[in-house]
Amino acid sequence: MLMPSIFEDDFMDDFFGVPARGRRREDVTGSLMQTDVQENEAGYTVTMNIPGVKKEDVKAELKDGYLVISASVNTSDEEKTQNGKYIRRERYQGSCSRSFYVGKDLKQEDIKAKFEDGTLKLSIPKKQAIPEKKESNYIEIL
Repeated sequence: MLMPSIFEDDFMDDFFGVPARGRRREDVTGSLMQTDVQENEAGYTVTMNIPGVKKEDVKAELKDGYLVISASVNTSDEEKTQNGKYIRRERYQGSCSRSFYVGKDLKQEDIKAKFEDGTLKLSIPKKQAIPEKKESNYIEIL
């Protein structure tokens, strides 16, 4: 069908049933930064899949009570013939991030992180919020 569909991201995706950009957007974002959050007695374990990203390209930051995890990719694939003419030359550059509210009581040294084989694992402790004392404007009568 050559008419654009209102249910697709790109009207060119309908052309011969082949995605216009090689892969559909949900194929790419569906596998990027998939996250599992598990609660235990001591806190939370966050496991995040970040395939194809190197450890040095992953950053975790604690800012205003939010844990922000970001990843960036910058790749270049080149294939040349013997005389130096390009057969294929592709470049990809992109970034993504996720954020989670963890509370203002946590400090960055409280959170432990490990990155191995495309999986980021974070251990976030539970912090007990200190209850605020309600001040009374009443005068105690003895």
